[in-house]
Amino acid sequence: MVTVTTDMVKAFQRDGVVLVKGLWKNWVPQITEGIERNMAEPGPYGAENLKPGEAGRFFDDYCNWQRIPEFRDVIYNSDVAQVAARLMQSLRVQMFHDHVLVKEPGTAKPTPWHQDGPYYFVEGRQTISFWSPVDPVTDASLRCVAGSHLWPKEVLPKRWLSDTSFYPDPDKYMPVPDPDAEGMQIMEWPMEPGDAVAFDYRTLHGARGNTSGTRRRAFSLRLVGEDARYVERAGKTSPPFPGHEMVAGQRLREDWFPVLLGG
Repeated sequence: MVTVTTDMVKAFQRDGVVLVKGLWKNWVPQITEGIERNMAEPGPYGAENLKPGEAGRFFDDYCNWQRIPEFRDVIYNSDVAQVAARLMQSLRVQMFHDHVLVKEPGTAKPTPWHQDGPYYFVEGRQTISFWSPVDPVTDASLRCVAGSHLWPKEVLPKRWLSDTSFYPDPDKYMPVPDPDAEGMQIMEWPMEPGDAVAFDYRTLHGARGNTSGTRRRAFSLRLVGEDARYVERAGKTSPPFPGHEMVAGQRLREDWFPVLLGG
């Protein structure tokens, strides 16, 4: 069982992010196999995130856990639900979705600064993402702005490739900041395979390009706690989950988003 200390819980609640050493260290071969299977057989949301002429490869895909057995096994049989419950301070943990992000060597393109929350159709104070590499990472590690989950306004969501807004009322959101230029406290760690960064859906985060000579393959898992509810968004959500038939204020439907812990 992975140990979650009181200090880790306090850091997650205060900063919106904490490092969980060795969360999936015993699952690295399985996650790696799942990522390779996902890249060989992309799902309907698989995407290449580079413009013509940009070097390298930046692949991502999500919502594949039901068809990739390695991902399903990790979700159901690792300690991740218990770790999530402790960090979120929630008795209930529910599946939202999985996400694979791969930056091949020589991919200079950074992952833009963003919050996940505005892209999702779920809101709550108890949300958590785990971002875990299966390769050692240093400069290509995830970078999170401490305390950004408590900002009064969410950051305007944009399309990654075109850098354009797709929500009709941008005044409801704050512009995407430049944390490096603005001197914000950025949390980042060198990571070994199986380590995980745990962060709130509202935490501003991004990543540098992978200019190293090694791959940067990462598996991300998004979960929600007992206070999370479906919410209507002004623009297209990602993932879209077409035909879900939920209405505002409902918990996520359990036949699509299984409860992993609690009732």
